[in-house]
Amino acid sequence: MRRTLSFIFYPLIALLFAAAGATVIAQDWRSASREPAGLAPDPAEVKEAVIQVYGARAVGAKGIFGVHTWVAVKPTNAMSWTVYEVIGWRLRWADSVVVVRTREPDGRWFGATPELYADKRGKGVDDLIKRIDQAARAYPHAKSYTVWPGPNSNTFTAWIARAVPELEVDLPATAIGKDYLGGSIFGAAPSGSGYQVSLGGLLGVAASGVEGLELNVLGLNIGLGPGGLKLPFIGRIGPAIVPTVAAEPGAAAGASAD
Repeated sequence: MRRTLSFIFYPLIALLFAAAGATVIAQDWRSASREPAGLAPDPAEVKEAVIQVYGARAVGAKGIFGVHTWVAVKPTNAMSWTVYEVIGWRLRWADSVVVVRTREPDGRWFGATPELYADKRGKGVDDLIKRIDQAARAYPHAKSYTVWPGPNSNTFTAWIARAVPELEVDLPATAIGKDYLGGSIFGAAPSGSGYQVSLGGLLGVAASGVEGLELNVLGLNIGLGPGGLKLPFIGRIGPAIVPTVAAEPGAAAGASAD
């Protein structure tokens, strides 16, 4: 059934973008930029615990309609970032798609500039980081990967967000796979709050105070929430709701003492 739907879905996407005059610029992934975008704090300067959630357009033709997402953490006083993500092609040589590694949290995803979806800092964040690690290692789809409708990298990020709803992650409409619930039909919305009904990630509806109201048809989302209008291919029209980051309490106290 899924294979039959994929034969219908991918040509349909190509036709829609051809009609809209969209063009795709192919880039050699081996030479594509992985440079940081300047969205993450320097661990040498910011000592408090930080969690950030990112997404960037996927590699190749998949990037027309979808993003790759990941979670980055820096515990208190840590001198580097740890990134949690799913990479499907790892199954060619490994038994798990889950990757936990040290890398730049805001690095470009093979040339695509990342967007910041969530930023949590300070008191209590170290405990959230421990829960993220536990959720990542308990990911139930670690041995499988399907670009559409899931499980994929966005299924993984939504799994973590549901396990740690304090992150209040509002994943965009382009995070295809976030609505995949495996064998379940009912669950929390991808942010971990509210409710969701999803039939294999192909048809469903989600509602919460974070996402607003979203309708999923064949893995494509349309909705309206606090962050604006959500549309397939485009993602979001309106400002993303990312908490304003204040200076570290210690830094502020030091400045006032001078």
